[in-house]
Amino acid sequence: MAARPVSLDQLPDPIPPVVLLVGDEELLVSRAVSAIAAVGKRGDGDLDESERTGAQIEGPELHEMLGPSLFGDARLLVILAAQDVRVAALAVLEPYLLTPAAGITIVLQHAGGAKGKAVLLAARRAHALEIGCAKITRADERADFVRAEVRRAGGRILPDAVATLVDAVGSDLRELAAVSAQLVADSGGNVDVALVRAYHQGRAEVSGFAVADLAVVGNAAGALEALRYALGVGVPHVVIADAMADGVRTIARVASAGRGDAYALASRLGMPAWKVKRAQSQSRGWSEPGVRRALREVADLNADVKGAAASPSYALERAVRALAAARASR
Repeated sequence: MAARPVSLDQLPDPIPPVVLLVGDEELLVSRAVSAIAAVGKRGDGDLDESERTGAQIEGPELHEMLGPSLFGDARLLVILAAQDVRVAALAVLEPYLLTPAAGITIVLQHAGGAKGKAVLLAARRAHALEIGCAKITRADERADFVRAEVRRAGGRILPDAVATLVDAVGSDLRELAAVSAQLVADSGGNVDVALVRAYHQGRAEVSGFAVADLAVVGNAAGALEALRYALGVGVPHVVIADAMADGVRTIARVASAGRGDAYALASRLGMPAWKVKRAQSQSRGWSEPGVRRALREVADLNADVKGAAASPSYALERAVRALAAARASR
């Protein structure tokens, strides 16, 4: 029987050994992974993070990644698209789910459908902590999402403003999240219809993705300039941090999938083809150790912008420089 899913606000500390993300909404999956990593880093600053797709996982690698460590290292293994885990690999994985080695956290992201149901059942037999990450398809769900995002940013939004915002922005959750947070910053906390309409009557939208796109290709100077402009017009720190985490994680997923046609990889990874093409271009120059270092940096940043750092603005600047250094490392 499936456990009742918890929200990210209800994450326990420490995180249980097995976590199941059910659904394939990229924003929600990315946020969940970042939040889990941030909690893990609070417990052990040297947390070793690894990320794979289900299709990549092989039995021998699982033994290496999930077997007991002589030094008791804290490890986090994220398996995305776990519905693609092969039968032979699942036979190796399931005992580790039922009896994880000390210090290891296994995160399985499963689309939630019939494909690969054995993986889903195995995680539930292991009493995994379950987090819902399903795509939001209905207008009323998008409205609920906007209200939650405004609350997350520390604001309030009037009911008619919610409807106006959803109509204006559409169904893209990342854009809805970014716009919701920016409107809270612009309004001082109270979002009404007039503000939403004014925002969409020609004001240039500033997004954390502009910062992230420059940072992940090693253009620290350009990223810092974009960061200062974004902060100057009120883009929330957490929105920029989310964009940087998404940029690094997308590069990690696409680079680890190997070379190939963008459309074929897009189908396999469950990502839009344009995003795969962009990540293929951005991943040039990255080494595997550099990507691992970058993943740790954005996990730290997630905690920093949520209160761990004395200055979230400085934390973002430090992260931009750290990503450039990670990209240059070998």
